[in-house]
Amino acid sequence: MPIFSSLTLFLLRVSLGWMMFYAGITKILDPQWSAAGYLRGAKTFPALFNWFLQPGILPIVNLVNEWGLTLLGVSLILGIFVRLSSILGAGLMLLYYFPILQYPYPNPHAYIVDEHIVYALTLAFLAAIRAGRVWGLENWCARLPICSRFPSYRRLLG
Repeated sequence: MPIFSSLTLFLLRVSLGWMMFYAGITKILDPQWSAAGYLRGAKTFPALFNWFLQPGILPIVNLVNEWGLTLLGVSLILGIFVRLSSILGAGLMLLYYFPILQYPYPNPHAYIVDEHIVYALTLAFLAAIRAGRVWGLENWCARLPICSRFPSYRRLLG
């Protein structure tokens, strides 16, 4: 891969990783943070998102939000397990998209497509091209003995 392409891909991966990491770590560090307010305002599939508000489920939703974003960010920054984390992150972005969607305007500055869709597609792209192999730890990880013993995991993880 040419150096400019590698550099651009690396910067895309790391910058998106930093954004996800920051979004997650600020939620972890704020003891008052909860997804409840976001979920209560769901305009699309309100029954599903109200189900997430149940007292037994909301703590799990909060944990998945906080740590999912943080670990996605770490994965992208370090370039390890990028395929798996990007696929899961794209799913998370779609879960962020649907509650705010009041078709066809997800927010006042968008028509059908907003930043969550762009993030989901970018994450899918990073997963598809194995972005962790470009200046990331996935090349090192692929050479570990455990990866050679379980090649199917290597395809899944990166």
